[in-house]
Amino acid sequence: MDVRLALLFFFMVGVLGGCVSSHDTDPLKSESGRNEARDAYVRLGLGYLAQGDTASAKAPLGSALAIDPGSADAHAALALVFQREMENSLADEHFRAALAHGGDARILNNYGSFLFEQGRYQEAMARFEQASADTFYSERARVFENLGLTALRLGQADQAEAHFQRALRLDSRQPLALLELSQLSFDAGQYVPAKGYYDAFSQLSGQNARSLLLGIRLAQIHQQPEQAAMLALQLQRLYPGTSEYRQYQSEQR
Repeated sequence: MDVRLALLFFFMVGVLGGCVSSHDTDPLKSESGRNEARDAYVRLGLGYLAQGDTASAKAPLGSALAIDPGSADAHAALALVFQREMENSLADEHFRAALAHGGDARILNNYGSFLFEQGRYQEAMARFEQASADTFYSERARVFENLGLTALRLGQADQAEAHFQRALRLDSRQPLALLELSQLSFDAGQYVPAKGYYDAFSQLSGQNARSLLLGIRLAQIHQQPEQAAMLALQLQRLYPGTSEYRQYQSEQR
């Protein structure tokens, strides 16, 4: 247990011990005391989840729901716990409960990501669209990025491009949106904008097998043999067993 979790734990001991008042009043008898305890339990559960300890996360989140069965945050946190454990039915149940009790754009986006992970793309699209309607959500750019990825899975390239462009309007430092726009431009034979998106992506993010293959192709088209060779060497050294490297090899024959 790290320092922050330890502090939360001792705070909860104090709350449950009822020793925070000089009159020995049980803090759980007041609405503010119950809310404070519920929120502390949720934070404790999320702290365990952040450390990858899903087993320990369940007890405080269960305690939060015992105090407030309608806590959207507690249900949403438990949904993430069960998603991590691949208990998909339970994750779905708690995401739905969170939304039924007033879940916000953050929960909608997380639920959409869960549905995307399950291959339920139409449902994911609907949740992402709901989340995107909150113009004050701080992660709205990522919601549009998720909309773009979902549109790609649904074979909607034009809609995907529009969503990625919207994501960049909200936050120009979105490497995934830049990479996807580069790939879409490349596939459409628009090699100049594809190179521009790719260069912007490369300034923000490390490479992966997919981006390296795209970079090689773009460097070859733009007659940059040294750049193509450098990226090819990275692909060979870092991702020798991937389909991207096999595809690169086949293209050189």
